[in-house]
Amino acid sequence: MNGNLLSSLFPATQARSLSQVALAVVGVALLTLSSKVQVPFWPVPMTMQTMAVLMIGTTAGARLGGATVLAWLGLGALGVPVFATGAGLAYMAGPTGGYLAGFLVAALLTGHLADRGHGRSLVSALALMLVGEVVIFVLGTAWLAMIIGSGKAISAGLLPFMPAEILKSAIGATVLATAWKQARR
Repeated sequence: MNGNLLSSLFPATQARSLSQVALAVVGVALLTLSSKVQVPFWPVPMTMQTMAVLMIGTTAGARLGGATVLAWLGLGALGVPVFATGAGLAYMAGPTGGYLAGFLVAALLTGHLADRGHGRSLVSALALMLVGEVVIFVLGTAWLAMIIGSGKAISAGLLPFMPAEILKSAIGATVLATAWKQARR
């Protein structure tokens, strides 16, 4: 099987135009929902945004995954309340702007790697998730550092999220590897 999970499950003739738009709409809805759901966790509550972004990239591939995250960001830029809190261009240029940009880059990169056959085993899927996490948090923390300084950005915008991100990466990798195992059957 070549390509990402969705292209393997749905042959090219079925996964074009209207069905891709429908998949993107579903992805935007899932990403919006994942942004709104907060799970109590230590040391900070977690949303499921990063896991949703990485699952979209790794299952849909670079083109559809990137388009889905870009559509979600576009709606947020227009003021539609798709993010965890806030919306609009001013919100996107604020402290969370780097993380939002990181979501797009991570979806594109993990999607690109998935398109090339990565992420099919548990170890490979975990590597994809961790690569995506690094992209999100490097861009997010760098942007935040420009606003509040690097020390505060690391202590407030990176370190408190690491336990939850490790857990979400493990869950996402398990789901992805299991889905590939089922797809091969």
